Amino acid sequence: MEITDIRIRMIKKSEGRLKAVASLTIDNAIALHDIKILEQADGYFIAMPSRKTQDGEYRDIAHPINSETREILSDLILKAFKAELAKPPEA
Repeated sequence: MEITDIRIRMIKKSEGRLKAVASLTIDNAIALHDIKILEQADGYFIAMPSRKTQDGEYRDIAHPINSETREILSDLILKAFKAELAKPPEA
């Protein structure tokens, strides 16, 4: 598996925990959208795309099967996010 593209969409109103939304492409063949980048007390983390069920719970629609893959995705997405944060603001 190769992550061939990562796109970060910064959230302008950053009063809440949601800071950005990421999309990634795997092997130039599969796109995964709406990966949330959230802030917590000790840094940032990703939340996979989810949908609210009828009983009010949230369930992931797509997610890594093992912790190794989750860590790889998290590291790559957060690296791209931090690169976006480092860019000068647009005028």
